[in-house]
This record gives sequence, structure tokens and C-alpha cells, in this order.
Amino acid sequence: MNPRIAFAALVALFVGAAGLIALELANGAANAGALAVRDPCAPRPSFSGEGLDATMQRIVLDGLDGAACELGTTREELVLSLAPSSGVEPLPWDDETIELAVRAGLLESIDDAEQRGSLNGFVAVVLRQVVERAPVQWLIDGGQGIAGLFD
Repeated sequence: MNPRIAFAALVALFVGAAGLIALELANGAANAGALAVRDPCAPRPSFSGEGLDATMQRIVLDGLDGAACELGTTREELVLSLAPSSGVEPLPWDDETIELAVRAGLLESIDDAEQRGSLNGFVAVVLRQVVERAPVQWLIDGGQGIAGLFD
């Protein structure tokens, strides 16, 4: 093969690669894969879905946002810090402070769900009693199993 043709082909490949990279960067590739952690104190779009399962998920997510907001952390950091196997360092608050924040967040989210009409009064009263009396770790660990009972 002629060295000039080989050199021209190599230059064309580099120019093509640079063009593709520039095009991807212009289309936002620099931010692709960036983790967008939302402020737990700011309103979020409501979790979609209908029925008791969706309502329970909304209550838990809103409750965790409320707790994270009160503690000055993100919902994701709060949840990961509650699971020892996650490898995330525990939050700098004691267990009692975290428990009070989680309970307050869950109670507020139950109130919100009742005001929206997602929960009737009887179910809201029962859920408030559970949140006020059950161990927080049980609520976190058992929430997945409870949701499956109503499917």
C-alpha cells in the first residue's frame, strides 16, 4: 500500500473520530451518566400509579424526603446509611434523632396522602398508629413485604 494513502486514511479516521466526539459533546454527552440527586426539601413530581401499592410507595418516598430534609441530607444517603451492608458511612446523628426524623416524615406524608384523597380516614389512622409504635428498622425492612401483601 502506498504510504501517502495509508497516511491519508489514518488522518481521515482521526478527523472522523474527533467529529463524532464533538457531535456527542454538543448533544450533552458530558452530562450523560451524571447522578442527579434531588433536594429532599424541594417538591418532587408525585410517584405515578394507582391503588394501595402506589399510595404506600408515595407515602414512604415522601416520608423519607421529609426525614432527609429535616436531617440535612439526601434521601439516597439516608436510605443507604440505614442499611449496614451498603458500605455507606452512617449518618452523623444518633439513632434516636434519625428515628424521630423518619417517624415525623412518614406521619407528614400520611397526612398529605389523606388530604389528597389517596387514603381514607380509617387507613390513615391505622398507618399513623403503626408509624408511631413500630420500630423504625422494622418499618424500613418490612415495608417491602407489607406492600406485597396487598397485590
